[in-house]
Amino acid sequence: MTVLVRALRPGNRPDAEAFAVVRRACVPAMLATADSIRFDLTQAHPAARYRQLVAEVDGEIIGTAQVGLAYDSPEPGQGFANVYVLPERRGLGAGSLILRTAEEYLADQGAITVFSWVLDEPVNLAFAAGRGYRASRSAHFLRLDLAGGVLPPRQEPPAGVELRTGAEFGDDPRALFELDAEAVADEPSDVAAELTDYEQWLAETWNHPLLNRELTSVAVVDGRPAALTLARTDDASRYASGGTGTGRAFRGRGLAKLAKNDSLHRARAAGCTEAFTGNDAGNEPMLAINKWFGYEVCATEVRHVRTLG
Repeated sequence: MTVLVRALRPGNRPDAEAFAVVRRACVPAMLATADSIRFDLTQAHPAARYRQLVAEVDGEIIGTAQVGLAYDSPEPGQGFANVYVLPERRGLGAGSLILRTAEEYLADQGAITVFSWVLDEPVNLAFAAGRGYRASRSAHFLRLDLAGGVLPPRQEPPAGVELRTGAEFGDDPRALFELDAEAVADEPSDVAAELTDYEQWLAETWNHPLLNRELTSVAVVDGRPAALTLARTDDASRYASGGTGTGRAFRGRGLAKLAKNDSLHRARAAGCTEAFTGNDAGNEPMLAINKWFGYEVCATEVRHVRTLG
């Protein structure tokens, strides 16, 4: 069998559908649809030099890679390449070829280091180590059974706090962008991120096909958004937290928990059966909140890094 690696064809729906199938098979906690895959490619910031690569055998897509530059990081020269191969199709050389292609592309774009998320499983860790990658921090995927599980009861907002949906900010979500930017800046990560481009946030986040504004919850204090949880849903009744955070001036008051609880209750009422989220392994406050909701770790990825050259 001959493995070929090429760029995903953005106008080809079967390409995008196959890409999403690989993603869901390898990391079920990450929502992916054909529309979201195509959207991610077409709406990526030009400075990200974002590409989606596929590895195929006899016309069948068996591996994928998301490749690009961390354009929103204050430190230049940082790239990423997240590679996934269908478990039943490993051993054909698809992972090695797609990773090598991604590294060559990133080097041409000026990347000095490459970061890659690797599933915390022996075969995946050995693959990364054998290609010069060293392990860094870990992150957990967590799952909550919305259909059969028991959610904490709804909480009444404290005095001066109201709960609103993201849809209520549809005409002017700039305040949510500012809140999201503050939360993202404080997230633990190997690669710092700074959200400064409102128009790009609108394109990549607010208008993303998976974002569900009706299920997005915002805790508002004296008219100012103080905490939010961005909700994503797919066409298979699955829900995922696209980001939960609290503004610095409002932390320590349980507002993130309040917003997320509201969102989860409305997600279940809307027919969602599973909820997923992800946390850095060192983010103890958010892990504690998710444990309180009943989330359980369903998978772990380890961030790896390699210096090119």
